[in-house]
Amino acid sequence: MSKSSKVLNLKDKISGNEMDLSLCNLSEVPIRELALFPKATVLDLSCNNITSLPPEFCNLTHLIKVDLSKNQLTSLPDDLGNLVNLQHLDLYNNKLTTLPVSFSQLRSLKWLDLKDNPLEAGLAKAAGDCLDEKQCKQCSSKVLQHMREIQVEVDRTREKRLLREKELEKKREAKQREREAREKEARKREKAEEKDKRRKEYNAQKAALAAQEQQKKRNEEKKKKNGQAAADKKAAVKSAPTPRRSLIGLMFKLLLLLLLGLAGVAAACRLTDLQKEALCVPINAAVDDGLSWARVQEGVVRQLVQNLSTAAKEFLESTQASKN
Repeated sequence: MSKSSKVLNLKDKISGNEMDLSLCNLSEVPIRELALFPKATVLDLSCNNITSLPPEFCNLTHLIKVDLSKNQLTSLPDDLGNLVNLQHLDLYNNKLTTLPVSFSQLRSLKWLDLKDNPLEAGLAKAAGDCLDEKQCKQCSSKVLQHMREIQVEVDRTREKRLLREKELEKKREAKQREREAREKEARKREKAEEKDKRRKEYNAQKAALAAQEQQKKRNEEKKKKNGQAAADKKAAVKSAPTPRRSLIGLMFKLLLLLLLGLAGVAAACRLTDLQKEALCVPINAAVDDGLSWARVQEGVVRQLVQNLSTAAKEFLESTQASKN
């Protein structure tokens, strides 16, 4: 069936401000089509197979009287309280156990029938028997009061829940701040430790450089001392042969003077008239013997002098080599 035919059919169901959709074997409420007839403030949906009302049903705020009796409703929309103009509601013979909390907002409701529903005990007690007009009016009043109490309890529970959630949120925020503070303190401590480590490394490097510099100075001082000792040793080595050379020269000089003196005496005794003197006789004899002995010892003396010169030369060469 097309939308236009649906609209046409609904028009056929309208009489004044009433729309009668009872006994139409409906399983769903034609919300979109009903919204097109805002002047139809009385809606009869009784004696159908409707199991639930869609949330959009709560947008039909023009409704004043609704009959949903003898259906299969197990629940009503949560936003049923949006039907602020609703004055008459018939829910007789359904399968309702509870009403939505927003039911307490139906402040215009004057008449209510909840007979033959498996209502929970508190709600059934508030609804009463609803056997006549007066009892149905009392039913609406008492059920509204009952639902307001439930609303208060729900609000209180929600407030408690919100308060708990807020407290939990505060605790989470406090823990978060505490964790951030610990992390900040840890980062600060790590930075301090890193800075201290760098300072220690810097001091260690500085100490190592100072130690190297000090070792360098000690090495230089040691080198200077070694150089001075080598120089002293060299000087001592150089000066050591001097006394020997001086002693040898002195011996040669004395020997030369002695020889010269003996030669003079011998010459005087042999070449002058003194040779016949008694003093010169032994001298001449000694000279003759000395000349004979000197001729024999000449070779020995020459060898001795040569040996002394060679030894002195070798000593000087060895000293020079050790110094280099």
